Amino acid sequence: MEDMLFYDRVQFAFTITFHYIFPQLTMGLSLMIVYFKWRYLRNKIEKYNNAAKFFMKIFAINFTMGVITGIPMEFQFGTNWAKFSELTGDIIGQTLAMEGIFSFVLESSFLALFIFGEKLMGQKLHFLTGFLVFLGSWASGWFILATNAWMQYPVGYEILDNGKFVLDNFSSLFTNPWLLPAFLHNQVASVVTSAFVMASIGAFYILRNKHSEYGKLFLRTGVVFGFISSVLVAFPTGDWNAKNVAKYQPGTFAAMEGIFETEDAGAEIVLIGQPNMVDKKLDNKIAVPNILSFLTYQEWNKQVIGMDQFEKEELPDNIPALYYSYHIMVGLGTIFIGVMALAIFLLWRKKLYTIKPLLWTIMFLVPFPYIANLTGWYTAELGRQPYLVYGLLKTSDGISPTVSSGNTLFTLLGFIALYMLLGLLFLVLVGKIINEGPTPKTH
Repeated sequence: MEDMLFYDRVQFAFTITFHYIFPQLTMGLSLMIVYFKWRYLRNKIEKYNNAAKFFMKIFAINFTMGVITGIPMEFQFGTNWAKFSELTGDIIGQTLAMEGIFSFVLESSFLALFIFGEKLMGQKLHFLTGFLVFLGSWASGWFILATNAWMQYPVGYEILDNGKFVLDNFSSLFTNPWLLPAFLHNQVASVVTSAFVMASIGAFYILRNKHSEYGKLFLRTGVVFGFISSVLVAFPTGDWNAKNVAKYQPGTFAAMEGIFETEDAGAEIVLIGQPNMVDKKLDNKIAVPNILSFLTYQEWNKQVIGMDQFEKEELPDNIPALYYSYHIMVGLGTIFIGVMALAIFLLWRKKLYTIKPLLWTIMFLVPFPYIANLTGWYTAELGRQPYLVYGLLKTSDGISPTVSSGNTLFTLLGFIALYMLLGLLFLVLVGKIINEGPTPKTH
């Protein structure tokens, strides 16, 4: 049973990690495409329209890869996690179905119209199709986060005698106090990824002295969006999420902050440290006194409950992984704010396009927003363990007893091979689009 649970979790973790590489770019990029199209409608400068169409090509490839890699996860609910689906399907099936019926159809339909229908529709309707693509992609995030929010903080449910969960209040799915802060944090984080991708393409063009006009536009736009979103992802959205965890999952909050013992006179915030699970402490830590109490409760000396106040079963089952995921996310977010703040300053001083070390830095930082987004999701999911539905349904009770660990391992190896090929294809296709550039071809 332990082997089955381990391989089921590893397979889902791998497939969802690879899948989320793509939606985090499409959700943020859709907003920036709408911005370019809006600028074109305002001033009729053709480069904005070309920029919108250029990034919609990248969006389309991302969207396609997201669909391909998302489908296996849906099937895993019925194969590896059949018991979870049986018990909770009356609830999570509704939000997942709405994501497919409303968001996916909206996004895919108007994506095709945006790419192929500009001349037929005219510019205002073309803008509208781009806006509807944006609306569909963000609605998709809303429904997925509504599903996850219910798993993190279940509301509006009733448990029948046979153990099944059913809704007794449909609206509670979308008024869940966990949902809005999680959604805003997730969406703003996707804009961070998209902004760094756009800025890095701009930096690449400037450094190569190729498509320089578009390079400056992409770099300037990416830096502005990147600075604003990097700040917003920390405050207020990140702060709001952390306070939610402290309120609704206090044991998880203590674990991700590395608080082994309750601190009555104000809790310190740990900048660096390594969890020592044997001695129940942080090794080699660097901390600032009282800051965590102030950030969480706006009181310098407020008590923050430590892990010593919880039974072992009430705490996450992999505290070091949770702690490191959280701190990697926060550390990278801090770096993003610093880099983008410097870029904004140099843009204001009209020196951004000539500072090559910063251009190289922006270009090579591209993978790190992806890492920050993924470790943010790891923080949320590791924090909920050992539960699928927090406090109500254990992860070990949600797997399919008839699917052997050998079958799961075999299909996991197949997913790894297939997804590596898909990843290579994705890089080749996007690389080709970037190499060709946004300048329209003349015939």
